[in-house]
This record gives sequence, structure tokens and C-alpha cells, in this order.
Amino acid sequence: MIQRVGIVGCGNISGIYLDNLTGVFNNQVKVTAVTDLIPERAEKVSADYKIPYIKKTEDLINSPDVDIILNITEPYNHYDVALAAVKAGKHLYGEKPICVKREEALEVLKIAAEKKLLVGNAPDTFLGSGIQTCRKLIDEGWIGRPVAAVAFMVCHGHEHWHPGPQFYYQNGGGPMFDMGPYYLTALVSLIGPIIRVSGSAKKSFDTRTITSEPLNGTVINVDVPTHIAGVMDFANGAVGTIITSFDVYSHTLPWIEIYGSEGTLRVPDPNTFGGPVFGKQFMEEEWKELPLLEKYQENSRGLGLADMAGAITEGRSHRASGELAYHVLDVMHGFHDASKAGAYYEVKSTANVC
Repeated sequence: MIQRVGIVGCGNISGIYLDNLTGVFNNQVKVTAVTDLIPERAEKVSADYKIPYIKKTEDLINSPDVDIILNITEPYNHYDVALAAVKAGKHLYGEKPICVKREEALEVLKIAAEKKLLVGNAPDTFLGSGIQTCRKLIDEGWIGRPVAAVAFMVCHGHEHWHPGPQFYYQNGGGPMFDMGPYYLTALVSLIGPIIRVSGSAKKSFDTRTITSEPLNGTVINVDVPTHIAGVMDFANGAVGTIITSFDVYSHTLPWIEIYGSEGTLRVPDPNTFGGPVFGKQFMEEEWKELPLLEKYQENSRGLGLADMAGAITEGRSHRASGELAYHVLDVMHGFHDASKAGAYYEVKSTANVC
């Protein structure tokens, strides 16, 4: 049974979703409606992909021709759209983060559970061949028992290339909430849930100047921390370190490395689906590139939604779940909370990653 998808939000990220949902995954889903707060964007998508445009968000959400709401609005709009979707009895798949606040996400998940609706959330990059290859190697004992990990997402922000970068520096933005979900979801999928975190968070610059078009020269206020350094205790005993930053011009850091009792894995960019994957076991002198699993090496955004659509049809669980997204949200807030309190944050949530 094909699940019908209504898309709320036709911004930058919508293109790859539309390409894949109307192409790669069209045996599992059918996009039946689109909308956006900026009518011109939705009208263009409607014309390009021959998909009906519904002017009002609430009309799309309540449409009898929609089974799943794909919420790819900006982060500060995630809650309102998500809440309206589950209240309307629609399954929900959203971009990261699931909501800006913990209590918002919990409300959405509670209503969905009461109505027996599925909630899924980006990122789904961890389902790609790169990280799934790493997961297979870890499960097979290639590096022995995972004992530690590091993750680094450092750059100097998005105002030099993004056409509308303001929201990256508003509530719900910043490097942790923008890019942290990719790295934390990958770590949890490879090592398991996180039980305790500590962290330091700072805002290095009070304002940023946009140098990209069409807002070149516009000065924007920075309302969120832009450099966060965190430590994670995993339930299995491993200890992880993460740095997310919009304050670094250049670096030589890896994306993610997993350190085991028998060797090390160099994990590919978790914002992509493919490789390469490198490994080095303790008796070896050189790193070697390891063969990837064949499926989903290309940009497969929408894979998590397609998996959820299959779960709806087949009555099973799905992998890019709301539970996992909430655990990641809880951990991200935990770094900020720990920094403010000068103390550990004991993570309240958990996630089962199959």
C-alpha cells in the first residue's frame, strides 16, 4: 500500500526530498500535496513536479488525500506543524530537530501514541551505506568492544553561502541544533543510548554579517551558543567527545572516530549517506579503506520516511523514529543545560536503535 505524503515547506531541502520521494521511493510513497508560507516557492514545486498546491497549511494537513505530513519547515515552526498533524490523525515525519523544546516534542509524541500514529524524524543519513557499514563492522566485533568516540562538526557558519541564514543563529539553531543531530544520531546508532553529558557552550560573536545573496551586507544578531564542547557517557560504558562550532575557519579534525578494544573505525561524514569508511586493527600498521554495503551510497534523503511508510503498511517499527529524535534532542539540550549549571546532566530519555 502506497502512503500519501503532504509536504509542508518548500525551501532549500525540499528539492532532494521531492526528487527521491517521486523517484527512488515512489513504490512506497506518493506526494499528493505541497504548501509553503511563501506561495511562490510552493507554486514552483507544484509546477515542476506536477503536484497539487494547497494554499493553507491547515487545509493540507486535514486533506483526506494525505496520510503522512512531511514537516520540513524551519525549526521554530516544527512544533506548530507537528502538533496540528498528529491532532488531525496524520502520521508525521519531520526535519531535525523534532521540535525546539523538549516539552513540545513530548506533547507531539504523546498525542501520536494515543492515536496510534507513527512519528519519524531526520536525519536518516545513518541508514545509508556509510554508517550502516560501520554498524555492521562493530556488530561483528571488527574493533572489539567500543570504549570511546570523538565527533567534530566545525566550520564558520552558513552566512557566507546560505540565501537565508538568519534562523541558524536564532532559538533552535546554532551548530548543536543544526548539525548535532547528524553526529549524535550516528553515535547513538553505532554505540547505543547516552546516559549522562557535560558540556561548555559559548557565543563567540554577538552579530554576524551575511555575505551571500540576496541579503549581502545584512547584520544579524546571534541568540544562541556557537561553540559547544561536550562529553557523553554511553550506557555501554563508552565515553565520547563532541565539538560543534560555527566559530572555526580551518581544521584537520575527523568527522567521527570510534575507538574499540581491538581497533579503530573512521566514520564518514554523517551528513552524507555514503563513505569512505577506514579502519585499523591494533596489529596493523596502515589504515585501510573498507568495502561499503551496496545500498544507499548516494544522497537518499527520504529513506527514513520511506521506511516509516513501509512500517505503517506492514505494522512494524521503523528506524528513524520519534523516540530516537527525542533522545537526540534531550542530549543536545543537555550539553547547554550542563554548561549553564556547571554540572552533569543525567539524560532522561533513551532510544532503541535496531
